[in-house]
Amino acid sequence: MEKEVYLKINGRVQGIGFRAWAVRTGRELGISGWVRNVDDGTVEIRMQGAEEQVDEMIRRAYSGPMLARVDEIRFLPRPPSYFLPEVTPGVFTRI
Repeated sequence: MEKEVYLKINGRVQGIGFRAWAVRTGRELGISGWVRNVDDGTVEIRMQGAEEQVDEMIRRAYSGPMLARVDEIRFLPRPPSYFLPEVTPGVFTRI
């Protein structure tokens, strides 16, 4: 079963390689999506794929890369702007 989620991650998540980690992890798990830094200091991830792989990415996001400190992950209903890209199947990238 396919699953799509949109996450907002709070904590020490910028300037420590979180986006690069997310891209590597997403590709390793075979899911599609994108990750971006937000001006408020958070990171957002929109992803889709097999439910089991997406759930595993969410579990791993609670830890993130070694230097990260994840304080909170919020599940958002949809991207806040129509200017953000849709998820491209087979691609996980930074925007």
